[in-house]
Amino acid sequence: MEALISANDVLFVLLGAIMVLAMHAGFAFLEVGTVRKKNQVNALVKIIVDFSVSTIAYFFIGYSIAYGVNFFSSADVLAAQNGLGLVKFFFLLTFAAAIPAIVSGGIAERAKFNPQLAATFILVGFVYPFFEGIAWNNHFGIQDWLLASFGAKFRDFAGSVVVHAMGGWIALAAVLLLGARSGRYSKEGRLHAHPPSNIPFLALGAWILTVGWFGFNVMSAQSIQGISGLVAINSLMALAGGTIAALIMGKNDPGFVHNGPLAGLVAICAGSDIMHPLGALVTGTVAGILFVWAFTLTQNRLKIDDVLGVWPLHGLCGAWGGIAAGIFGAKALGGRGDVSFLSQLIGTGLGVVIAFVGGAIVYGVLKKIVGIRLSAEEEFNGADLSIHQIGSTAED
Repeated sequence: MEALISANDVLFVLLGAIMVLAMHAGFAFLEVGTVRKKNQVNALVKIIVDFSVSTIAYFFIGYSIAYGVNFFSSADVLAAQNGLGLVKFFFLLTFAAAIPAIVSGGIAERAKFNPQLAATFILVGFVYPFFEGIAWNNHFGIQDWLLASFGAKFRDFAGSVVVHAMGGWIALAAVLLLGARSGRYSKEGRLHAHPPSNIPFLALGAWILTVGWFGFNVMSAQSIQGISGLVAINSLMALAGGTIAALIMGKNDPGFVHNGPLAGLVAICAGSDIMHPLGALVTGTVAGILFVWAFTLTQNRLKIDDVLGVWPLHGLCGAWGGIAAGIFGAKALGGRGDVSFLSQLIGTGLGVVIAFVGGAIVYGVLKKIVGIRLSAEEEFNGADLSIHQIGSTAED
């Protein structure tokens, strides 16, 4: 019976890893559909190469920092319990690799390729697992202090803060250091539109992410005994709330509509195992509103050229999700309890600070040493021709 349970857990976690791996295709096509046509090839290449670099960084460094586990043992040892430890690494790797995939959307169309790969290695090898270890493996006694002080540890069931807020705030630092795309804003500060190149590809990316998210959230239980239909339904309600809110706030704009479910799903990750479905609906709705408002603010008022809006989508909605878990997870609002608003606030704030400071250091040093931005001519020609010497279609 024990062997059967172990084998079932391996299959369960493996399927989750495969579903989240498939989400990286969603990241790719969301970016392909949003950037201009001369940068589509670069978007596709970045996501798959970033994932491969993330695998190496997390295997040799990051996973050990976060969980104190390494793979420098015999194959017999690694295969113990049907290799459950290995598929857990695979599953958590797909989360870690989401960090550069998120960043990629913010820095699109003007970032150098090789420095971004170096940033990916450092972020996934060192910065991300530093906070991952705090949140999910009780490093430095912070979780124990929160429990003793406020009655509950910081809770982030599936990564609203650990993955999404981290990725979004790292991206914000990178975007600020890069500066806006050439021609995006006039000297007088007027916005010049760079419309999405392909709405069907954008929508395809959003759909792939939305479907894969049920592996991201539900299979964060990491054992078949821990699977919960509540997580699935809460994810469903949050995506619906986010979509409808973005539809209304965005005045039927298809870019906002297809990012709406992602905003809701980002926000529900943290508290998906403890909220009532109505709390999840409110959480997703607020996230949809927050995304449209913040995207418009950053692009139009603050002149922050975050191409895919990854800071509003992942950074702000992820932080909102961490805080929302402390609100709607409370028994007074129909939740399951065992959560503290102050612990959620502190844990979320800590994740944001580590991400932004870490991102600023990594991209700041790379900018100083090798540069992180394409030349004006390379940017004008597009990353496809400048970096990969080929366009997305034969007529390019």
